[in-house]
Amino acid sequence: MTGQTAVVFGATGGIGSAVADALETGSRFERVIRFSRSGDSAVPVDLTSEASIAKAATWMQGEGILPSLIFVATGLLHDGKRGPEKSLRQLDADWLMLNYQVNAVGPALIAKYFLPLMNRNQTIRFAALSARVGSISDNRLGGWHGYRASKAALNMMIRNLSIEWSRKNDKSIIVALHPGTVDTMLSQPFQSNVPAGKLFDSDRAARQLLDVLDGLKPAQSGKIFAWDGAEILP
Repeated sequence: MTGQTAVVFGATGGIGSAVADALETGSRFERVIRFSRSGDSAVPVDLTSEASIAKAATWMQGEGILPSLIFVATGLLHDGKRGPEKSLRQLDADWLMLNYQVNAVGPALIAKYFLPLMNRNQTIRFAALSARVGSISDNRLGGWHGYRASKAALNMMIRNLSIEWSRKNDKSIIVALHPGTVDTMLSQPFQSNVPAGKLFDSDRAARQLLDVLDGLKPAQSGKIFAWDGAEILP
């Protein structure tokens, strides 16, 4: 497995940074490329800008890189002022659209431009962070309309991508991953009711997710898996 390249989106902090760090300290990947809106990213990538995603892919292609792992560790739950809606009265069109743009459209556009760069003659893995609350069948509490709906949309996109890409590479593994509640800026306003032992630090969350991803087979492509390896129904 030496000589392979991994690509991590959202790699400047939280889970994304921890995933990139874990990949760099392991022996499987010779090179780990980090993309983010700023920081040390070779090409800045903004999930609300298709042009920036396309530019990053063009740069990768120019470098002659064929990644075998792409990990999309991005997501939006709140922005400091706005957060998940508790009722219909709080629905706002702009906030809903931003949720869809970051949580569903952005990862889909990354797949659009980066899946074609991946080696079609070997096992490849494409993973995007989702959330258990994006499961329609598991929704018993309601609320969090934009976040739930946008993550459900991401889960459907993952399913679609897995079907299409299996025709091009039957060794492809394309999945959504639920990290649990991780001690990051995304979850900080919502940690008060987390059971003891279920609030993970970023490093532990990264290791858990990578272990799950590493153990998956092509037959499991298109599904959603939690941090402990359990499948989450759509």
